[in-house]
Amino acid sequence: MAKVFHDGNFEQEVLKASQPTVVDFWAPWCGPCLQIGPTIDALATQYEGRVNIGKVNVDENPNVSVNFGITSIPCILFIKDGKIVDKQIGAAPKAAFEKKIEKMLGA
Repeated sequence: MAKVFHDGNFEQEVLKASQPTVVDFWAPWCGPCLQIGPTIDALATQYEGRVNIGKVNVDENPNVSVNFGITSIPCILFIKDGKIVDKQIGAAPKAAFEKKIEKMLGA
């Protein structure tokens, strides 16, 4: 399962993380967000121990969402060493996320 990131833990869990991180910005009313939710959870299991993967509910965490300029969801950020290295806006197949994660890992 993907972790839950929020305004209170984002800096520590994401920006200061020792591992690369994938963050899914979503909302419960967003159809495409719900569509890729199981994919994000599957990736969290697949890359456990190698990549930090979690979700931010934009309705409940406006500060993080505003700080990263999230205007469309789902928006998935790929963060390494506290910096955004890639981005995916909208739903995509699992293989697209895997490709971005592997690139971030340097494979």
